[in-house]
Amino acid sequence: MNYQWYPGHMTKAKRQMQEDIKLIDLVIELVDARVPYASRNPEINDLSGNKARLILLNKSDLADEGKTVKWKKYFEEQGFTVVNVNSKSGAGLKAIQGAIQESCKAKIERDKRRGIKNRPVRAMVVGIPNVGKSTFINSYAGKAAAKTGNKPGVTKGKQWIRMNKSLELLDTPGILWPKFEDQRVGLHLAMIGSIRDDILNTEELALEVLGFLSSEYPGNLQRRYGIKESEDRVEMLRTVGSVRKCIKKGNEIDYVKAADIILDDFRNGSLGRFTLEEP
Repeated sequence: MNYQWYPGHMTKAKRQMQEDIKLIDLVIELVDARVPYASRNPEINDLSGNKARLILLNKSDLADEGKTVKWKKYFEEQGFTVVNVNSKSGAGLKAIQGAIQESCKAKIERDKRRGIKNRPVRAMVVGIPNVGKSTFINSYAGKAAAKTGNKPGVTKGKQWIRMNKSLELLDTPGILWPKFEDQRVGLHLAMIGSIRDDILNTEELALEVLGFLSSEYPGNLQRRYGIKESEDRVEMLRTVGSVRKCIKKGNEIDYVKAADIILDDFRNGSLGRFTLEEP
């Protein structure tokens, strides 16, 4: 399966970001902690120029804790300020204000020398579709300041949100890049739900999930479904369909329905915490 998705509005969003970058002091980049490499748009570094940078490892509650420690260290060694967060529950959000002050220390000192006091930091929130940007903004603001949705592509235009006296956020649409050079990047994004399922072969995607879990996190499938893990991924899919009563007319297994159950369980944490990539 070829993994690719680049809706037309993303080209416009990228051009808008190039314009808006002149207005901001800090780029806050949300990254999915389960796929910290695949969920970073490589064009963000170029778009950000020399602006201060803060990376939020979002959905860290769903990621492998040991691997998250490695990724945090990896990004910090590259000069980024990094905070682990769970935008839905609010975990980690209290650490963000201090991280913003740390990231923008040079800018704040520069303002002081110029006699500029209490000018709020203007930050642009960026990230790929479905990484949790709007949920983060709403949680951080304490109110529904930006639209949210559990499918990629909900935020279509930009909007400024005043957080407090010291911070203003610019929400932006999620943007992917025109071509995945490495198809594993596309695969990983598809597995976590950052590419719309209706343009994918979900049965094939579920087989990838089964193969990954049986290899890297043995025991999780057995605990969730009571099935025997094996190298035969199709047989495991069939067994899940049988266990979960995914039956079509003629007493046949509904593989599409079984695949959807596996993908939902994988993405919402019912199959355990996992990280697909190593730094």
